[in-house]
Amino acid sequence: MKGTYLGELEELVLLHVGILHPNAYGVAVMDEIEKQTGRSLNISAAHSVLTRLEDKGLLKSRMSEPTEERGGRRKRIFLLTAAGKRALEDANELRTQLFNQIPKVALQFRLA
Repeated sequence: MKGTYLGELEELVLLHVGILHPNAYGVAVMDEIEKQTGRSLNISAAHSVLTRLEDKGLLKSRMSEPTEERGGRRKRIFLLTAAGKRALEDANELRTQLFNQIPKVALQFRLA
């Protein structure tokens, strides 16, 4: 397995694959990211990240059955692996630990 460092977009894609379980495929992931975050992503970028995460062992994929809506074509469905779940948990834990170290005074602001 390649390194498990997650970039911001990789983390977003992993999270959305989990959210869309068991129907996470490229277009659905791309659309859900835009819906939830307002971040526009093109399909080639989505597929690139999905493939990279699969290469890292954080996702696995399978082909769906053909669907009428796609003219009989199949979709590549992505699923989290145990390593992907662990990577998300580790990223969440690290962010929480770091956020909790910020002194409360640093987060207090006066409105002008």
